[in-house]
Amino acid sequence: MCRLTVVLSCVTMQEVTATSRHYVDRLFHPDPQKVLQGVMTEVLGSELRTEGVVVLGSELRTECVVLLGSELRTEGAVVLRTECVVVLGSLAMGTENNIKSLVDCHIIPALLQGLVCPDLIFIEACLRCLRTVFISPVTPVQLLYTDPTVIPHLMSLLSRSPRTQDYITQIFSHCCKTPEHQTVLFNHGAIQNIAPMLISLSYKVRMQALKCFSVLAYENTQVSMTLVNVLVDGDLLSQVFVRMLQRDLPIEMQLTAAKCLTYMCRAGAIRTDDRCIVLKTLPCLVRMCSKERLLEERVEGAETLAYLMEPDVELQRIASVTDHLVAMLADYFKYPSSVSAITDIKRVRHWTVVIEPKHHSPSFGQKSLLPKNNGLFHFLFICSDFNSTHTHPNPATFRSVLLVNPPLLFLPPQITETENMMDRIVSGLSESSIKVRLAAVRCLHSLSRSVQQLRTSFHDHAVWKPLMKLLQNAPDEVLVMASSTLCNLLLEFSPSKEPILESGVVELLCSLTQSDSPALRVNGIWALMNMAFQADQKVKGEIVRALGTEQLFRLLSDPDTNVLMKTLGLLRNLLSTRPHIDQIMSSHGKQIMQAVTLILEGEHSIEVKEQTLCILANIADGNTAKELIMTNDDILQKIKYYMGHSNAKLQLAATFCISNLIWNEEGSCQERQDKLRELGFVDILHKLTQALDPNLCERAKTAMQHYLA
Repeated sequence: MCRLTVVLSCVTMQEVTATSRHYVDRLFHPDPQKVLQGVMTEVLGSELRTEGVVVLGSELRTECVVLLGSELRTEGAVVLRTECVVVLGSLAMGTENNIKSLVDCHIIPALLQGLVCPDLIFIEACLRCLRTVFISPVTPVQLLYTDPTVIPHLMSLLSRSPRTQDYITQIFSHCCKTPEHQTVLFNHGAIQNIAPMLISLSYKVRMQALKCFSVLAYENTQVSMTLVNVLVDGDLLSQVFVRMLQRDLPIEMQLTAAKCLTYMCRAGAIRTDDRCIVLKTLPCLVRMCSKERLLEERVEGAETLAYLMEPDVELQRIASVTDHLVAMLADYFKYPSSVSAITDIKRVRHWTVVIEPKHHSPSFGQKSLLPKNNGLFHFLFICSDFNSTHTHPNPATFRSVLLVNPPLLFLPPQITETENMMDRIVSGLSESSIKVRLAAVRCLHSLSRSVQQLRTSFHDHAVWKPLMKLLQNAPDEVLVMASSTLCNLLLEFSPSKEPILESGVVELLCSLTQSDSPALRVNGIWALMNMAFQADQKVKGEIVRALGTEQLFRLLSDPDTNVLMKTLGLLRNLLSTRPHIDQIMSSHGKQIMQAVTLILEGEHSIEVKEQTLCILANIADGNTAKELIMTNDDILQKIKYYMGHSNAKLQLAATFCISNLIWNEEGSCQERQDKLRELGFVDILHKLTQALDPNLCERAKTAMQHYLA
C-alpha cells in the first residue's frame, strides 16, 4: 500500500483542508517571523497535505509571489524569500494545471527579477524553480526572451556555481525551440560560456552542457561552424565530443555526444567521411540500436543514426554492414506502436515529452515515442540512396519519357531478404499513429525504386491496395509520400500498373494536380506521365478527359519548375506514336502550339526548353500534326535559333525537330524540304555535321542524308 493510501485511511480530506487553511492563513500574519514559520512549515512533505494546499492554492501562490517580489528589510528577508521560492518550486512539480496557475500569477518575471539579488543561495533557488517551470510543455518558452536583458544576465551567472551551471543550461536546452532562439543564445556568447563546462568535475554539469550544445547545433550552420573551431583546454570541441563516445562512459553521455557530432556533420561543419564520423559516431549510434540497450536508448540511437546517414550514400552502405544493424532494426517492428503499450514494457524507465518531431529527425532534442516508427525510418534511410548510381533515364528517342521517383536503385540483400519485412511495413500503413503510417509509406517509397521489389514483393503483397486506401484520406505529408510511391507503381514494368489503372486512379491523380501543395501537384502529374508512357489510346484519352485541357495548360504555366517539367513529360508521352499524335493535335493543336511558343520565348531553364523542343520533335513526327509546325513561321524561326544555340542539348533537340520534318518516307516531304532549304536549315545542318558533340554531329549527318536521298 502506498504512503498516500495510508494517509488517506487516517486523515479525512476535510481535516487536511482545514489544516491547509490554517497554513495559508499564517502567510498573511503581520509578524514577518510568523510568516517565515508558516512558509517553512513542512506541509508540503505530505502528498495529502499538498493536495489540500492546492485546493487553497490561489491564495498560497499569490502570497508567495508577492513575498518573492517584496522589498522586506528584516534580517530574515532573504531567508523568507528563499523559502517562498522553495514552496513555489514544490508546487511547480505538481500537475500541469499547477504550472499554468503559477505562470498566470507572473511567477517567471518575479523569479527573473530575483536573480539580481547578490545572495547565491537565493539565486540558485530561483534558477531551480525556473528550471522546473520551463521544462514543462505548457510553459511558453518565449517568456525567457521577452526581456532582452535576461539572457545576458543568465550568461553572467553561469560561473557562480555548479548548480547555476546545471540549472541555466537546462533552461537554455528546454527553451531553445527555433532558429531564432539559437541565434539569440549564440549572439550572447552561449558557446564561449558553456564550452568550459564540458570538462567540469560535475557529471551533471558536463551532461547539461552537452545537451545544450546539441540543441544549439541542430540544423544550424553558423553554430556548427563555430563549434568545430572551439578549443576546450587545448583540444578541439569535436575531439572532446569523440572522447565522450567511449564505451565505458554513461550511455546518456555517449548518445548526446553522438547527436552533437551528427548535427555538426549535417550542418556541414564536419565532412561525412571524417574519421570522427565514420569510425566513431556511426559505430556508436549503431551500438545504441542493439538488443542490449534499453528501449528508449534504442529509439534515440536509431533516430539519430537515421538523421546522420540520410543524405550520404556511403554512410548508408557502411551502416548496413556494421554490426548486424539491419537485423537489429528488424526487431523494432516487433514492438507495439501505442504509447500505452510502450509504457507497459518493463525496460522502459522514463519517456520525455514528445512534440512533433520533424519527419525523420529529432526536433531540438525531442525524441520519438514510437519504436516501430524508427524501425521503418531506418529501413527507409538505408534503402533511400543505396548504390544509387543511376540518374534519370535518357530515352533513346524523344518520343516518350519514363521516370522513377526518384531514380532506380539496387538494394543490398540484407535489406531485401529480411524476414517478413514487407508484411511489417504494409501493416504499418493501417496503424492509428500518423507517424507510423508516414514512416511505413516512406519505406515503401524507397523500396519501390527497386525493379526487383516492384516485380516481386510489391506484386506478391498487393501493396497497391492499402496504398490506394491511404491516398483516399490522409494528411498532406503522408499523401506526398504515398503519391510518390504510386508514381513508381505505375511504371511500365510494374505488375501493379494494370490493377491500379482499373481501380479508377486517374481521377484521384488529376485532383492532386489542383492541390495548393507543389509537391502534390508534382506527384500527381508525375504519376500521370508514367501512366501515359507507351499507353494505348484509351488510357491517354481518359487522362486528357479527366485532366481537362484547361488544367493541362494551367500546369504548363505553373510557377514551380518541377510541375512544369513533369507536365511537359506528360505531353511527350501523350504525343507518342503517330496516330495518337495526330488525334491529340487535331483536337488541341492550337493551344499546345501556343504553350510551346510561350515557353520557348520565356525565361526558363535549359532543361525546360529542351523538354519543350522534344515535344515539337514528337509533333513533327505526326502524319498530319507536322503541318502545324510547317505553317507556323514563328515556331520555325525558334527551332532555327535553337539549332544555333551554344547549348548542345538544345541544339540536339531542335535538330530532331528538323530531322522529323524532312523525313523522306512520305510523298509530301519534298515540299517541306524545299521550304526548310529556303529558310536556311540546310546550311545550319551542314555546319552541325562538324559539331564537337558526337550525338549532335550524328543527328545532323542523318538529317542531311534525307535531304540528299
